[in-house]
Amino acid sequence: MQKIKKENKKMILKRILRIMLCVLLALVIIVGGYVLYVVLSYSRIEDNLALTPESKTENVVKTGEEYTVVTQNIGFGAYTADFTFFMDGGKESRARSKESVENCVNKAAEKVASLNPDFALFQEVDTSSTRSYHVDERKMLKESFFAYSSVFAVNYHSAYLFYPIFEPHGASNSGILTLANKKITSSLRKSLPISTSFSKFLDLDRCFSITRMPTENGKELVLYNVHLSAYGGSDEIRHAQMTALFSDMQKEYEAGNYCVAGGDFNHDFTGDSTKKLNGGEEVEFGWAMPFPEELLKNYKNVERATEYTDGKLTPTCRNCDVPYKEGNFTIIVDGFLITSNVTVSYLENISTAFVYSDHNPAVMKFTLSA
Repeated sequence: MQKIKKENKKMILKRILRIMLCVLLALVIIVGGYVLYVVLSYSRIEDNLALTPESKTENVVKTGEEYTVVTQNIGFGAYTADFTFFMDGGKESRARSKESVENCVNKAAEKVASLNPDFALFQEVDTSSTRSYHVDERKMLKESFFAYSSVFAVNYHSAYLFYPIFEPHGASNSGILTLANKKITSSLRKSLPISTSFSKFLDLDRCFSITRMPTENGKELVLYNVHLSAYGGSDEIRHAQMTALFSDMQKEYEAGNYCVAGGDFNHDFTGDSTKKLNGGEEVEFGWAMPFPEELLKNYKNVERATEYTDGKLTPTCRNCDVPYKEGNFTIIVDGFLITSNVTVSYLENISTAFVYSDHNPAVMKFTLSA
């Protein structure tokens, strides 16, 4: 009898062991299959990709006339003032709801429209992403600026990311949108170097777009929409991205063209905003590196616009580790570069209390030299 009991115990243990091994094997297959799916799904968009602009007007740019450009990162429509993001140390990876996304995008469009821009540069514009409930934000913005010419460049196209585990970021399709109330003749997507480590699966397929508009004197206004690396970027990568942008602008200037670059540079754009906006103390975050001023000096006709008209430093971005309140970490990362044949007449960062995005809009008025 005891012998039978021992044999039964052995059989039960063997069954449990087999089940555990089967479960473990299934997990290995699932995880391995998912990793293979992510790796095989990963690709970068080709460099120097010609984009297809949608031109709505024949109006050309004139020298000596004042124009307004606005840049606004809309944060894929997720960032209400109390939203926190997992990659900043917060808890959330998706917008709260589809209605919240639509509300945030509409508020961003309304604010930018109220500034009466001739040119508008938007970043983190989702077209069909899990994180923003597949709201076509590009369509919403184009409808808000229905009379404007437009061009869109994809800079994020990820596989379904099962992270964070309890609220996966999901699949993303996103990009940068350029709008202009002038004729667009052509546009190009210029790829930028990015990290080759694991972080590349979470980072964007970084690029800037180059949009050309004819001027009355036979030259071109070359408008750059920029969104540089935040996460996973080394000093080498950051400098390589900046070098690509600076050198392209210098080349266009030497060809007689006028250049304006705007967007989210993911650097301390003034070089000292982290200190001046945060109680006079140096505050460091991995994505908030100082703007490479020494590198810019190598390009004698490319300039940074930092002379704010009101003389006041207004932040353009907050860290999203905690809900926003006055006194939290803020920084200036959004702004404009120009070539020396462009004159700035007005420059301001607009405070919105971060109610619809983790970024505030920046506005610049400028004229082209004859």
